[in-house]
Amino acid sequence: MRLSRTMMVVAAVSVIAAGPARAQTAPPQTKPTTPAPAPPTPAPAPTTPAAPAAPAPYPEGAKVAYVDLQAVVGASNEGKAASARLQELEKKKIAEIEAKSKALESARTKRTSGAAVLNESAQLALDREIDKLTREVQYMQQEAQAERNELQEELRMEFQRKLAPVFEAIGKEKGLHVILDAANSGAFWANPGLDLTGEVIKRLDASKAPAPPKK
Repeated sequence: MRLSRTMMVVAAVSVIAAGPARAQTAPPQTKPTTPAPAPPTPAPAPTTPAAPAAPAPYPEGAKVAYVDLQAVVGASNEGKAASARLQELEKKKIAEIEAKSKALESARTKRTSGAAVLNESAQLALDREIDKLTREVQYMQQEAQAERNELQEELRMEFQRKLAPVFEAIGKEKGLHVILDAANSGAFWANPGLDLTGEVIKRLDASKAPAPPKK
């Protein structure tokens, strides 16, 4: 079964997520009052954690099933490894761009603070350095994005190649006519028993399991 080329292997990874902390307003000061003693509260009785819900039974004779591809990417070993490679590249590129940006900021600060004491030749040299560093930062940003896109496409194709035989095997075993991507199927409702996500993840991980040692 041929997979759609629009399948995304990894979701976009946030590089820097820093939100402003919410300010908390202190309540107005009030004169403390002595509350009446309350009766002791009995300790709550121990509760037994609820068992996970059993998966819905697969409808016998079904010819169509579906998979949550985002869940496969997020939970499978292959998907996690792909995400880690993408994050590693982003971390490296961010460090390189930040180092160059600091050099640019340093040159700008030197130019501003020394405007009154630097001679014309020194000012021109700093201006040229600032222009050069600005172009380098912009180029590095463009190159980093291009490399990220290239790696993401490589990972998508690699993931697709490893996922295809898993879909094919499950489809043949169950006699299916088609396996749909739940997010792009257009369906408003489907029998939960038709969800093969867990089975796909299990088989995909098993295909990477190391072979047992020879005796």
